[in-house]
Amino acid sequence: MNDKPVDSLKGIGKRKSEDLAKAGIYTFQDLIYYLPKSYEDRRSPTPIASIFGEGRYFVAGKVKNKKFKYMGRKSLLSFDVEDDGGGVLRVVFFNGIYVNNMIHQGDEYSFFGNVSYNGGRIQMVHPEFALVGSREDERGILPVYGDIGRVKGRQIRTLIRQIDSINPLGETEEWLCERVIDKANVCTTSYALRGIHFPREKKEILEGKYRLIFDELLTLETGLLLIRGKFGNRKNGVSISSKHMDEYVKLLPFSLTEDQKKVLREIARDMESSSAMNRLIQGDVGSGKTAIAEVAMYMTAKEGYQSVFMAPTEILARQHYESIGSSFQNLGIRCGLLVSKQSKKLREGILNRLADGEIDVIIGTHALLGDGVKFNKLGLVITDEQHRFGVNQRQILTEKGLNPNVMVMTATPIPRTMAVVVYGDLDISVIKSMPRGRKKIITKIAKNKFERESTYLKVNEELKAGRQGYVISPLIEESDAIDANSALELYEEMSERFSDFNVALLHGRMTTDEKSKVMEAFYEGEVDLLVSTVVIEVGINVPNATVMVIENSERFGLAQLHQLRGRVGRGNFQSYCFLILNSDSEISNQRAEIMEMTSDGFIIAEEDLKLRGPGDILGTRQHGLPNLRFAHLTKHVDVMQNSLMIAKDILEDDPTLNKSKNRQLKERIKRLYGDGINLVL
Repeated sequence: MNDKPVDSLKGIGKRKSEDLAKAGIYTFQDLIYYLPKSYEDRRSPTPIASIFGEGRYFVAGKVKNKKFKYMGRKSLLSFDVEDDGGGVLRVVFFNGIYVNNMIHQGDEYSFFGNVSYNGGRIQMVHPEFALVGSREDERGILPVYGDIGRVKGRQIRTLIRQIDSINPLGETEEWLCERVIDKANVCTTSYALRGIHFPREKKEILEGKYRLIFDELLTLETGLLLIRGKFGNRKNGVSISSKHMDEYVKLLPFSLTEDQKKVLREIARDMESSSAMNRLIQGDVGSGKTAIAEVAMYMTAKEGYQSVFMAPTEILARQHYESIGSSFQNLGIRCGLLVSKQSKKLREGILNRLADGEIDVIIGTHALLGDGVKFNKLGLVITDEQHRFGVNQRQILTEKGLNPNVMVMTATPIPRTMAVVVYGDLDISVIKSMPRGRKKIITKIAKNKFERESTYLKVNEELKAGRQGYVISPLIEESDAIDANSALELYEEMSERFSDFNVALLHGRMTTDEKSKVMEAFYEGEVDLLVSTVVIEVGINVPNATVMVIENSERFGLAQLHQLRGRVGRGNFQSYCFLILNSDSEISNQRAEIMEMTSDGFIIAEEDLKLRGPGDILGTRQHGLPNLRFAHLTKHVDVMQNSLMIAKDILEDDPTLNKSKNRQLKERIKRLYGDGINLVL
């Protein structure tokens, strides 16, 4: 069986076993899923006479003109290799005393290594070699494995051969049913592993890797669908009539954009359905997602159901409570606020009213997830800035009702291919157009002292006009290791530079109370200029803030720069964002130029994906996505879409994965997700 410990293999002692364990390799099974990093084509030697350029080659021939000499404390072994076609290659080993005793004049050897030119002749320096016809003279497409501590790549190749001699890879048990294999058009597990480690032709490698990538993405997607609660007991949801939708839209003090109207139609269709709504609303900062949420909560309240709105920070929750509460109070819709910083008496009163059905809309933070939070008749769950929450937190909130409708809002645009993975089977709505009258934020790059000085002259101009601004630093304190202006340094500089104005400091090491006081003072207009770290990335809505300066902008990714820029431009005033660069690297300039060129978050997300890959964009820790070993979310979009289709098909047939044919898939999901999947499996 492949669950045998790896230290039972010949050549693996205590130290090497420890090195393998550090890489997560404990059993035969673990080792056979350690894939080659590349392959060497040694099926047949290349005729030496046909080599006309540098590169890696496999050649074979007789050793001639062998010379070995000492040069002081060093030695040099050199000889010619002549093949049957008459081609000649020079081979050199420096300090090759041991090689001198292994290679004999007139015998035929195979060599594999880098060919270079020296004095007009082609040569190999320190190639791999073997006596032709010996056991070491390996022919074929050979896998090349990366070293794992003391366990070198060549030994890993030997170890996998050992495993194959004990438990042939070609007889590996299949874990997917034949129907899924046929529908997905993938090879069997045994064919995949055999083809990856012992390929006879290159197509076997590609087919084998495709199968492992598919397996991983199928496991990922099936787990996500289970976590999202799309299958099983989520079939029948709360049905909410859309008859009250238009009456609230008419009460709004502004006209909806076409995108907002389209999204509302999609939401109305979902909520009227007998199946629970699972919809993601993607839209840039200021695109009007909150208005959409208000309409959905109004419809829900009018039908006698409760809504819950979860925000990522206390100050955002309070701000939503103030704005939504003021909109609803004259319409007979009762709102409540639940955050951590409340007295026990106030909290108990809110919880009692919520459980008794005396609160129609409850707005809050993670405090809403507590066991003591009970609903009378929950019909709608809304999470704002979803990337700030783990997948299980939304599931906890959803389970406080009987299949309520779910709306997820994010101002972090994600390319659609990524959204399919991150949000599983959520239906996706996009708001691209901005409300009328919203001015585009003017973004400028500052690369030198003169341009930096001009930037702060503009800040002074805005402050004198009665506006407010931000100065952002990537660090709290000065660092010798990183050339970046610290928030403390900047606070001192700004306090001196703008001595006629009230300057405040905000950073992550401050207590929650301290941060709240500073943010509230800024919100109330008591602070003119806020020097901050990225804690304000998801902050508050301050329409009077019109200027943002991001120092050391090269220290931030594109998505983060876009989120920071979204803190200004919230009102009717022209707003500005200045990116101060302290680096002239190509990627720093690319990011800054993209920010200067466009304010479209979806374009920025696509560019960010190209520059950084999916890991940083998705923030896998927040999303609860496990690390992937074989699949790449941007390179394997086609496999991902195929696996998602198969995952849906499997769960339609077996929502709890309890059928014998799906039990191994269930176990793989548990291993991939760990504790994060316990809520649904």
